[in-house]
Amino acid sequence: MENQTKWTELLNQAVSQPGLILKAYSAFRGYSLGNQIAAIIQCHQRGIEPGPINTYPGWQKLNRQVKKGEKAIWLCMPLTRKRTDDNGEDQTVITTFVWKPHWFVLKQTEGEPTPMPEIPAWDKVKALTALGIQEIAFTDTNGNVQGYAQKREVAISPLAAMPHKTLFHEVAHIELAHTAEQDFNDSEHTPRNLREVEAEAVAMLLCESLELPGAEFSRGYIQSWLRGNVIPEKSAQKIFGAADRILRAGTI
Repeated sequence: MENQTKWTELLNQAVSQPGLILKAYSAFRGYSLGNQIAAIIQCHQRGIEPGPINTYPGWQKLNRQVKKGEKAIWLCMPLTRKRTDDNGEDQTVITTFVWKPHWFVLKQTEGEPTPMPEIPAWDKVKALTALGIQEIAFTDTNGNVQGYAQKREVAISPLAAMPHKTLFHEVAHIELAHTAEQDFNDSEHTPRNLREVEAEAVAMLLCESLELPGAEFSRGYIQSWLRGNVIPEKSAQKIFGAADRILRAGTI
């Protein structure tokens, strides 16, 4: 894992390896979903058993020592700085993301026992409340429509084949700011095929993370909308960010 690693590459690796996302989510709680997947991919590449992850000083505080010769795991971390005007006064805060090798997994250390974290449950009501999203009655007369989102409201058809996946998809539309784009200029609108790819990719990550059915259908849906293209880097970043916010919002 290097500084130039792209989120698109990370997403493609996660999608192509069944079960990878669930393992990442169960082993690396406390980190963003993107970093969880980055960590487990590196573990697989190095032949290291996945487990809790921490920095060198973090493991020392837990009475564990990093084994001699172990190489750190690369994760993406935000760096913020303030942009100043010509008078030297602070104006805006700028956040950039860089890859740094500061982390080690449990198997790279020795010392006191450390328990594996459990996969937490996810609560729909808690998540929607935390995200400021309201679930409303489904009123579309088209029986083929599984659900829809508008502004900060979602509606799920009582006939939806997979209501949990449909909920994730529609909530993703909101968290990805697709529903807010109706107030934007036409040039600022995300193309429909890309909107669907982004929302369904979020739904797939959530289904995999929470060990719910539907991820295999998401993959087919995503490919049909991509039409042979690849997910843009900016979209991949948005996908990981939205999935992480939704997961954290509903964690019990």
